[in-house]
Amino acid sequence: MAGRPFRYWSLPVAQTNAYEHLYDLVKDFRTAMLVTKDAGGKLHARPMSVAEWRADADAYFATSIASPKMAEIETDPEVLISFQSGSQFASISGTARIVRDRAVIHRLWSDAWLAWFPAGKDDPSLCLLKFEAREGEYWDNSGLKGVRYLFDGVKAVLQGEKHDVHAGQHGKVRL
Repeated sequence: MAGRPFRYWSLPVAQTNAYEHLYDLVKDFRTAMLVTKDAGGKLHARPMSVAEWRADADAYFATSIASPKMAEIETDPEVLISFQSGSQFASISGTARIVRDRAVIHRLWSDAWLAWFPAGKDDPSLCLLKFEAREGEYWDNSGLKGVRYLFDGVKAVLQGEKHDVHAGQHGKVRL
């Protein structure tokens, strides 16, 4: 994949595993919540369909150039995207920028977008947001990790102790 190369090769082992785990966790999400700030600093979140995930955790989203979020991003490009499934959660912070490159739009085009862009891939209101990841965090209680988390939580309650998250279930990574 194009874009920044994987950078986990220079990270400590725990950070390398966290980077790989974060990407493995989010790469199959098709929708993310995009959080921006308006001119007054008020946070605004909305669901966005992922047009493309990149191996460096960057992403593209299709949107309308007339959307209020475009003015928010032009004013303050610092954004956050978040994801949730039944037992997996992630957030990634970074910057967003507007992409009007028709070649990229044509490459990423999905017929599912016709509901919003009836003129198709050449709809003049269609543009992309390119999200450039900076850092991420995840919580993963899926599979056996979830069983262990539940078991250790019950054990902590019965022993009157605080339940701590185990390695592998939670991670932070600089991207």
